[in-house]
Amino acid sequence: MWPALALPGTLWLIALFLVPFYAVMAVAFSGAINVFGEPVPVWNPLDWRLDTFSQVLSASVSGEYQQTWIRTGTYTVLALALCVAVGYPVAYYTARLAGKRRGLVLALILAPWWINYITRMLAWVNLLQDDGYVNKTLGILGVAPVSWLSGNAFTVVLALAYGYVPYFIIPLFASLDRIDQRLLEASRDLGVGAVRTFLHVTLPLSKVGLVTAIVITALPMAGDYYTNTIVSGSPNTTMIGNQIELFLLEGPQKNLGASLVLLLSLVLMFFMAYYLLLTQRASRDAR
Repeated sequence: MWPALALPGTLWLIALFLVPFYAVMAVAFSGAINVFGEPVPVWNPLDWRLDTFSQVLSASVSGEYQQTWIRTGTYTVLALALCVAVGYPVAYYTARLAGKRRGLVLALILAPWWINYITRMLAWVNLLQDDGYVNKTLGILGVAPVSWLSGNAFTVVLALAYGYVPYFIIPLFASLDRIDQRLLEASRDLGVGAVRTFLHVTLPLSKVGLVTAIVITALPMAGDYYTNTIVSGSPNTTMIGNQIELFLLEGPQKNLGASLVLLLSLVLMFFMAYYLLLTQRASRDAR
């Protein structure tokens, strides 16, 4: 019965993920160019060529895309650090201490999802523009205005963290909420303080949830391009997603963009594989 119930979802994934991904591969490994200079998809894997992919890989390791990859990794790590610093205390409070206010806190965490992501980013533009409320407040305090939206890396990192922190909090909250309260009580009964109980009981037991939250947040964040476009739009803050958008939507070199998509997917698959191994190990330990 369960395989039959899973069949519609499986077909849905095949139609909306595997088929488009195969189309990207057909463009990335294409060696045929039409009269407009655009690659022609090659659907037969036996006819695929690795020239373009090798070129992109070389440029990513030591060429023109190297700084873009480094910038993408740096922004993602810094934004994740902000998500951890903000999201873990919120998830812990909601799961362990909120009590009757839990429903309200969860509603406030989910509230940003009720508004379109791009709309929320545009609100940040209104706040951070040269004559926006943030600079007006700084002027009242005697601080010189800051050019937040002209290639400011801090703005990009802050916007990424703001946009994706709900994705971080929800899975971490679910993990913290499943921790057996009796384990924490036993730790306190043995005379262990609150800080040591957190470090030696709560934190290790929430490790899988923390990794899950990081993976769920990092995967879309690493490929994000619209956040950077909205709050910066400068070549100085270009991420790999912006480079892919440039090739796929604004120029004839779609095979380069498709190759970057495959390379980004390979990088993210490494972290996904680590996550799957970690969850399988935790599942075996739980048994």
